[in-house]
Amino acid sequence: MCPGLLVSLSLLLAVSLTRAADPVPLVRAHAHNDYEHPRPLLDALDCGFVSIEADIYLVDGHLLVAHNARDVKPERTLEALYLDPLSARVLKNGGRVYRGGPSVTLLVDVKSEAVATYAALHRRLEKYAAMLTVFRDGVATPGAVTVIISGNRARAELAAQPVRYAALDGRLDDLAANPSVALVPWISDNWTKHFTWKWTGHMPDAERAKFHALIAQAHAQGRLIRFWGTPDTPEAWQLLRAAGVDFINTDHLTALRDFLLTTAAAPGGPGGRTP
Repeated sequence: MCPGLLVSLSLLLAVSLTRAADPVPLVRAHAHNDYEHPRPLLDALDCGFVSIEADIYLVDGHLLVAHNARDVKPERTLEALYLDPLSARVLKNGGRVYRGGPSVTLLVDVKSEAVATYAALHRRLEKYAAMLTVFRDGVATPGAVTVIISGNRARAELAAQPVRYAALDGRLDDLAANPSVALVPWISDNWTKHFTWKWTGHMPDAERAKFHALIAQAHAQGRLIRFWGTPDTPEAWQLLRAAGVDFINTDHLTALRDFLLTTAAAPGGPGGRTP
């Protein structure tokens, strides 16, 4: 065989193997408290997660990532753990976190005072505007990364901005209020605040009907929906997935990845959403 042809075939095989090893983006996978994993962000991306949660505190002008204020460390900034590595990956992968894949959500859970923390966050995000979904006068221009703010939310401040680099994580009450989808594209809420069923035995018919109605209402408004406070088990994941819940929380990255890849996938590929 011609040496040149052999080299070409070897290169094609190497590229094929590399692409085959790339993680499959799982559009339902949400990494809860992602920063508690050995490699924040990177472990979740290696598993194909497209939604990643980071809690932040504003400390002496820095946005520090931690679950509790006593655990903050000066080197664990939002930029170092999340924004910089995401920016590098987007640059490497031709404008996407996953080459050719969907937008990835960074859910920023604000633990310190809402207004001051958001002001600092807005200034940080402005530096990464090239990779972010940008909201101008209520119209979203999709980017490689969409930032959603949860926890202590400076709602009025976001709503008043003509240009912003984040949107809000809503609550079930927002379904009745029906704010702009560009302001509140997500609905997240605590399961235990709205349902009495404890995930054993038969789910009461009234609660099942309420559960499905909430999902249908969110989707009819063009919003995604997520519940926290649910069991982190395959049985719970299956119920949430079958009902059309858009994001499934987990602290067990590889287990949820394997579940979504090995169970029968809804339209949209492995882990795809059911509208």
